[in-house]
Amino acid sequence: MTSILGNKINARRRDLKLSIDKLAELSGTSKSYIWELENRENPNPSAEKIESIAKALSVTSQFLLESKVENPDEEVIDEAFFRKYKGLSDNDKKKMRKLIDVWDDED
Repeated sequence: MTSILGNKINARRRDLKLSIDKLAELSGTSKSYIWELENRENPNPSAEKIESIAKALSVTSQFLLESKVENPDEEVIDEAFFRKYKGLSDNDKKKMRKLIDVWDDED
């Protein structure tokens, strides 16, 4: 029997149409590591690995670890996006704000 963590990683990866190889590449882990997380009964990944996988899947690490929530809701996706935004360079943040301003001007 696979773990809740493994089921969530697998389901989100499939929702995003990512192969195990691609998720491994995006998260800086190996294909075998992703496979083990998805298929082992009691995986014990580090917080750092969970965070990198969550980032690659555009969710939060809390979502992956929480047993109650099956699918990420808008709040989880927004929080993951905001975390990515906070990690951008100042120049890239400025570009993102300009894009948002353009969308606002179109209304």
